[in-house]
Amino acid sequence: MMELTIRPLASGEEPLFESMPDPGLVGLAAFGESYTAMAARGHYRAEWTWVALRGDRVLARAAWLPGPDGEPDVLDWFDFTEFEAGVALLRTAAIRAEYSIELPPDWRTDARVRAAAQARIEAARAVGMQVFVERHVYLWTPAHGLPERPGRLEFRPEPEDAVFEEFFARAAQDSLDAHTRRAVAASGPEAAARAELALLRTLPGPRSWWLVGCTREGEPVGFAIPARNPSGAVIGFVGVLPEHRGHGYAYELLTEATHLLTGHGAERIKAATDAGNTPMAAAFAKAGYPIERARLDLA
Repeated sequence: MMELTIRPLASGEEPLFESMPDPGLVGLAAFGESYTAMAARGHYRAEWTWVALRGDRVLARAAWLPGPDGEPDVLDWFDFTEFEAGVALLRTAAIRAEYSIELPPDWRTDARVRAAAQARIEAARAVGMQVFVERHVYLWTPAHGLPERPGRLEFRPEPEDAVFEEFFARAAQDSLDAHTRRAVAASGPEAAARAELALLRTLPGPRSWWLVGCTREGEPVGFAIPARNPSGAVIGFVGVLPEHRGHGYAYELLTEATHLLTGHGAERIKAATDAGNTPMAAAFAKAGYPIERARLDLA
């Protein structure tokens, strides 16, 4: 048997990456994406795209997205036709980053989809990764109608990053978001807030869109970050301050952010939250955001 060759993709080798058969059950291909199209939009770099070959046949492939710091941030394209080749590729590339598997919402109920997901999970486990959290990705379109504004809150922009940094730190207290809890445990709420703020500032949506929701007496109850990313309009963040939780304000913040984005022409708005964040999931459902896909994050 020919020896396995594992290497980064060379410039112009997109057809080689695409040559591996893919039934499109899980991963980005399940949602109509192609590596070539995403690379053309600047999502991937050749040096962070790896293939495992036997001769000229691709047996495994992986692509990492760059983060705001210019380093590999997340593995979001990984599949293989031979399990051992997939494991060998991850070991050889040795790029330390989370692995995100995009999945249909009902992925557990379809035996073929579940098996495809489990194979990828097992390959990642073989190199020391574990499932960290399952998240749900939501998609609003005009077919779902604009959510009604309850009118309890008044909204204002806030130009000072220091104010948002304080809000992020306060909202991180007892957060139901696994990534936020991990960041707070590692570096404290203030540092976690600065990191979150820095990440959101990289999004191309205008900073002037960021909103603070206040009672009629002027007391802030939470904030929303309507934004854009390279794929379109997104809800970057919705945060309710701890002392105001339990009153349905997440829905009101989400609704205002949705109206702002549609007012600037958005016809598709994506958002995400952890599967276990039931208050935020309820807000998305009420605002007309159905689950478009699930996502497993492995760390």
